[in-house]
Amino acid sequence: MLHVLLLLLLALFSMASVAANQVQGVRIWPSPDNTRVVFDLSAAPDHKYFTLDNPHRLVIDLSNIKGGSNLPAVSGESPLIKAIRSSGDANRMRIVLDLAKSTKANVFALSPTPPYGHRLVVDLPDDQPVQNTPPPAIRAARDIVIAIDAGHGGEDPGSIGPSGFYEKNITLPVARQLAQLIDRQPGMKAMMVRTNDYYIHVNRRTEIARGQQADLLVSIHADAFTTPQPRGASVWVLSLRRATTEVGRMLEQTERHSELLGGVAEIIKDSANERYLAQTVLDLSMNHSMVTAYQVAGEVLQELGKVAHLHKKEPQAASFGVLKAPDIPSILVEIGFISNPQDEKLMRSSAHQAKLAQSLFTALKRHFEKSPPADSLFAQQRAREHRVSAGESLSLLAQRYNVSIDELRNLNQLTTDSIRVGQTLRIP
Repeated sequence: MLHVLLLLLLALFSMASVAANQVQGVRIWPSPDNTRVVFDLSAAPDHKYFTLDNPHRLVIDLSNIKGGSNLPAVSGESPLIKAIRSSGDANRMRIVLDLAKSTKANVFALSPTPPYGHRLVVDLPDDQPVQNTPPPAIRAARDIVIAIDAGHGGEDPGSIGPSGFYEKNITLPVARQLAQLIDRQPGMKAMMVRTNDYYIHVNRRTEIARGQQADLLVSIHADAFTTPQPRGASVWVLSLRRATTEVGRMLEQTERHSELLGGVAEIIKDSANERYLAQTVLDLSMNHSMVTAYQVAGEVLQELGKVAHLHKKEPQAASFGVLKAPDIPSILVEIGFISNPQDEKLMRSSAHQAKLAQSLFTALKRHFEKSPPADSLFAQQRAREHRVSAGESLSLLAQRYNVSIDELRNLNQLTTDSIRVGQTLRIP
C-alpha cells in the first residue's frame, strides 16, 4: 500500500509539473510579405495545429497549460490577422487566429535565446504581398540606388549591450537617417531593406536589394564581444573563399541564371553545355562587386574615423551571408561595439547616430562621384567637362554644347574668351 501511495504521489507530482506551462505574452511582427506571431511560454510547448476555411482560421491546441483559457494582451497588429482568441479548460488551451485571407501557416517551437525564453512561432506568409514598385526604365540619367540594410529586427534583437539595449534599435535609426541624406542628394536614391521592426532572413535581404536593381548594399550592424574592452567601428567585405563557394553554388541554380546573369542570360541558353561561359560571367560579376566593395569600404573607413574610434583601420574580409550577392557590391559596417559601455552610450545618442549617418553618406557620395555607373546622373554630370584641344575656341564649344558664351565664361570664372590647349572647362 505504501508503494502504491508513493507511485500515486509521484504521478500527481509529475502531472502537476507537466501542466506547469503558461502563455506569458503574445507579439505580432508584421513585415511586407510575412506576419510572425510569437507566443512567449514558460516551458517548451506541446502543440498541434490545423487550418479552417470559410472563414479563414488557424487553430492551435496547446496541452499542459495552466491558468485557464485567457490569453495575455496582444502586442502589435497586422492586416492579415483580424483577431486572436482562446478557449479551454484547466490544462488545455485552444488559440484561434482569425485571418483576413488564406495563408500557408508555418508553426514551430523555439528554445530560449536571450532575451527570450521558450516560444511558439507562427509564420503567416502573404501570398499576395505588397509588391515593390519596379524601378523605372533606364533613362539617360538614372539615380544611383543604395540598398540600406538595418541589421537584425523583430524576433532577432541582435547583440545586447551592458545596459540591456538591443542592436536592432541602433541599426534602424542610423539606416533611416542615412536614407534621408541619400534621398536629398540629386542623382541618388535610398531603398530600405527593412523599414520597421520585423525580421527578414539574410538571404531575403539580398533578394530585396536585387529586386530594386541596387548599385550597392550597405548593411549596418553593431559589433559585440565576450569582454567589454574591444571598441570601435569596422567595415567588412566578402572573403575570397566565400566568393568562390557562392559562384559554384549559383552555377547549380540554373533557374536563377536569368536573374543573376542579367542580359547575358539571353545568350547563354543551355547552361549545361555552356557552363564555362556562365561561370566566366559570374566570376567577372563577383570580381567587380568585390573590387567595388573594397573601394567603398576604404572610403567609409576614412569618414568613420573622423567621428568614431576605429577598431580596424583596413577593410576586413568575412563570410557574412548578406555580402554574398555576385551582382551587387556589398559592405557590412559595424558602427561600434555594443558590448563596450562607452560605445553603447555613444551609439544610443541621437547626435552620434546623425554623425555616423552623415559620415556614411559622405563616403558613398564621394565614391560614386569618382566611379559613377555609366548611365547615372552622376556620370552625366561628370562628363560635362571638356578638355580643350588644338583649334577649339570658346564660341565653338558654346555652339557644340548648345550653351551661351556667357554661361561658359561665368561657370569657369573666365575674365576673357581666351582658352588654352589642355585646359579643362566645366560645361553648364
